[in-house]
Amino acid sequence: MAVAKLGAVVLDCPDPRALAGFYAEVLGGTVEGDDEWVDLTVPDGRTLAFQAAPGFVPPAWPAPEQSQQFHLDLTVEDLDAAEQGVLALGAKPLDTDDRSRSWRVYADPAGHPFCLCAC
Repeated sequence: MAVAKLGAVVLDCPDPRALAGFYAEVLGGTVEGDDEWVDLTVPDGRTLAFQAAPGFVPPAWPAPEQSQQFHLDLTVEDLDAAEQGVLALGAKPLDTDDRSRSWRVYADPAGHPFCLCAC
């Protein structure tokens, strides 16, 4: 028997509203909150939250001497179209050169790694 249920995935960042806005454009959904904490409720009802973190330092990717902490896998139907969309919203490519793979790695505007996956 489970002890708990997953409530939300929370990303530390310097500007919760801005980062929630980025992910709202990528995933859809509604944004609610204040300058310290913002919830993005995506169309299927799940929540991705953003918390203000003074002194935030984004994870290094890839960096064998440091942990990337975690990353999000975002499922898409068309990798090329999704890539154009996230780059237009401010994502930065991290590992996108191998076009034979079914996934590509990017950083969101705060520096968190995420993958677009046509898996």
